[in-house]
Amino acid sequence: MTFSFPATRVVQRASRCAVAAAVLIAISHPGFAEDRPVSGGTLTWGVETLPTTLNPQLNGQDKVALLLRNTYESLLAQKPDGSFVPWLATRYDVSADGKTYTFTLRDDVKFTDGAPFDAQAVARNILIARDLSYSSLSVLPLIIAHVADVKTPDARTVVITLHEPYTPFLTTIGRLPLLSPRAFGLPDVKAGGTDIAGTGPFILTRYVKGQEVEFARNPDYRWAPATAGHQGPAYLDRVVYRFLPESSVRLGALLSGQVDVIEGLSGNDAKRVRNNPDYTYRHALNTGTPFSLFFNTTYGPTQDLNVRRALLEGLDATALVQSIYRGERTRAWGITSPIDPLYDKRIEGTYGNNPTLANTLLDQAGWSARDAAGYRTKQGARLSISVIEDQSTLRDQRGVLLQALQAQARQRLGVDLQIQVVDIGTWYDDYKSGKYGVFANSNTPPDAIDIEYHWLPFEHGGVINLSRASAPELASWLQAAARSQDTAERKKLYGTLQDFAIKQQAYALPLYEPEDEIAAAKAVQGVGFRSFAQMPENAYDIWLKKQP
Repeated sequence: MTFSFPATRVVQRASRCAVAAAVLIAISHPGFAEDRPVSGGTLTWGVETLPTTLNPQLNGQDKVALLLRNTYESLLAQKPDGSFVPWLATRYDVSADGKTYTFTLRDDVKFTDGAPFDAQAVARNILIARDLSYSSLSVLPLIIAHVADVKTPDARTVVITLHEPYTPFLTTIGRLPLLSPRAFGLPDVKAGGTDIAGTGPFILTRYVKGQEVEFARNPDYRWAPATAGHQGPAYLDRVVYRFLPESSVRLGALLSGQVDVIEGLSGNDAKRVRNNPDYTYRHALNTGTPFSLFFNTTYGPTQDLNVRRALLEGLDATALVQSIYRGERTRAWGITSPIDPLYDKRIEGTYGNNPTLANTLLDQAGWSARDAAGYRTKQGARLSISVIEDQSTLRDQRGVLLQALQAQARQRLGVDLQIQVVDIGTWYDDYKSGKYGVFANSNTPPDAIDIEYHWLPFEHGGVINLSRASAPELASWLQAAARSQDTAERKKLYGTLQDFAIKQQAYALPLYEPEDEIAAAKAVQGVGFRSFAQMPENAYDIWLKKQP
């Protein structure tokens, strides 16, 4: 099967899409149509998450992509339905056997450090994954594991051959952020920063760790994808992102005029701006795996299926999500987001909030005695389970949600959930050791890449297989789905896996669907979400309306 974008029609198509996008924006946002975008000015954006790295290839924090997409771009972009459009590549072709991907590159792109954007640069970005001193703590090795060969027959052509067909590969390689080839010789490439160049509409000019990061307009930018709202350089002169981890602090900064835009609003805070005419408010669900508790099947009490099922069935996550987020979040039930075409909604409402069944299961597991504090015990040992949460991803009132689950587990089930918020180094150490009870986690890759990360055995690509599930059925279903180009067949396989992993084996308890929220002063125009992943988009289309 072959898919291609004729290079001769890329500019025309981009122009038509830009016009269509402008019309849609005008319809969606009253007042926009009568105002023409103006250039200039500085936007200040309050953001929730402090980066652990500014290298987009090594970044594991979904929220940090908002910053990095200003500077780093990819071969392809995606429309709302998940289909691909040209970006740094003008076309792509997939061989009939599904093993060879050929990308034709634009000839008018350059990195902001002056390095040419060509086939050699793209190949370097792909092959660097084989250098584990660079890539070991990222998903890059998972990408390169599928690649048998990379060839560059000319400066505008990259040919990638896989060991065997792998349907999600186009999504994986199409989304890969591309760095200047000069970056890989720099000592701070793993940390990222002002010396690491991309091709984007902005250039990273300053970073003050823990405080803010600043970008300046790239005056030479001329290659936005058709999903963007305009062509040519960005409107803004500068964008400054200030790190404000607390939701109330971010909202206060917006209301007082210290920042122009914020993201990541709590349920209470959203209500304060939703109907305020001085601000705009938008929100959208993300793709990928919902925020879930993953139960360790190889260590501690959660090795016992009855204990896992008791947690799955006995807790009332629906009520807690509704209460904590004041109706501003969506309860999760499955292994991927409801906006993903591969989502199987049949699991919704089929488990949970059954403490009678849960307590029976715990009795059957031998945790029938109680200590003086009311916790269940077996042979004198308390039923205690550690819940590990990475400090760098502790956002969106997740700490409050975990504490509520802790209280509910004690009151309903007599289970002692011990919440441990740790730094990223401790997180990795705990994961590698396997000596933990539960990990809390979510991620956003679409096209079932998130499902593979969580449910394949670690040695076969399950880089965040936090439940340490190893049932052979999982790999069998995932491998079959990855080889199939039939969306209906893939969805059926993932649905079968979902029923097995959640309903039958209770490997995880999905809690809520991550989403992003943006609140902005009314002078800020063009702010929005990525067209497919639905995370906050970079500042390329944003402009500042002059106030009377």
